[in-house]
Amino acid sequence: MRQASGTLRRETPGQGLHDITREVAQWVEAQGMAQGLLTLFCTHTSASLLIQENAAPAARADLERYFARIAPEDPTAYAHDDEGPDDMPAHLRAALTQVQLTIPLNAGRLALGTWQGIYLFEHRRRPHRRTLALHLIGE
Repeated sequence: MRQASGTLRRETPGQGLHDITREVAQWVEAQGMAQGLLTLFCTHTSASLLIQENAAPAARADLERYFARIAPEDPTAYAHDDEGPDDMPAHLRAALTQVQLTIPLNAGRLALGTWQGIYLFEHRRRPHRRTLALHLIGE
């Protein structure tokens, strides 16, 4: 068994689902393992990770609209607004999704389905620099 760890940094232009599948797959490939398990961890409280539809942009837009409805930017609804009106809604959206993913590695490739992609879900309106920790264990 071997282990590898690394960091992926991604600039986000603002809110939305940002496809990071290619960057993650390139990092995994560079580790030279055939079988294993990848863990990704988002080190932020106002962004999250999702495995989601990668072919139909409308599916991603619907997800973004859904989260805007269930955690709206409403200054009268929250006490926490240290960084602006999108601050607390961003924390709620991250709490409702996930900050870590675990993906099997088979034959040197991430075991994603045909229509699955890995997304960094930015919940803040302004651009941010996000950091993901990657850990791969396998052989």
